[in-house]
Amino acid sequence: MTKSKTNKTALSKAKRLSFPADEKEHPWLKLLLEAYYIVDKGIVQAIDAEQKKGRKLACAKGCSSCCKTHKDIPVYPLELIGISWYVTEKIKGAGRELLRKQLESYKKDDPCPFLMEGACSVHPVRPMACRQFNVFGKPCEKGEDPYYTRREDVLPPVKKYVDQAFFIMLPFYGVEKESERIKIVETGAFHKMVKELYACNWKSLAEKMNNFDMIAAGREALPVITKP
Repeated sequence: MTKSKTNKTALSKAKRLSFPADEKEHPWLKLLLEAYYIVDKGIVQAIDAEQKKGRKLACAKGCSSCCKTHKDIPVYPLELIGISWYVTEKIKGAGRELLRKQLESYKKDDPCPFLMEGACSVHPVRPMACRQFNVFGKPCEKGEDPYYTRREDVLPPVKKYVDQAFFIMLPFYGVEKESERIKIVETGAFHKMVKELYACNWKSLAEKMNNFDMIAAGREALPVITKP
């Protein structure tokens, strides 16, 4: 297999999420999804490069160790808006009520507020920090944070791609001029906006879910008026 074909294969694993109607209604959503796509491409390439060296990715579906052990997950304002939108408008079925109750009773020392039955309930819009955290070698021990116990097994940040993602997102924060966006990315000023995922007021998101459901129920209850 040639190098170009290998790169193409790796890139094909990264999919750009698409919510056409929502992106039309919320211009910020397109920026967020484009940014995540860029980061995901970088991660796929980085993992592919490590695997070609003979390293085995330990992370797999069903593993939620980092969701339980990490207590300092950075998240940016636009990412928080994306999570709020996804939880409020996209999560349906029985899992919705379970998540609402979990958010309502959430305490800072609990595992990730979006960890549901061992899986990420907001996986499509999970933060960049979560997307980038990948571990090679053996699976994590119970309670282990390999960033501190064996950092050599943790995939290094894909900085080039993350910087591109920040560049894409900056218009949401009112920074339209390209030269200003470049300067903010190069100086790292963007990181001053970072927040702690666990420190956010997730009870307010549970209230938002309630309000959304009440409005939706009210719309469904309205009589259908037809012209005579």
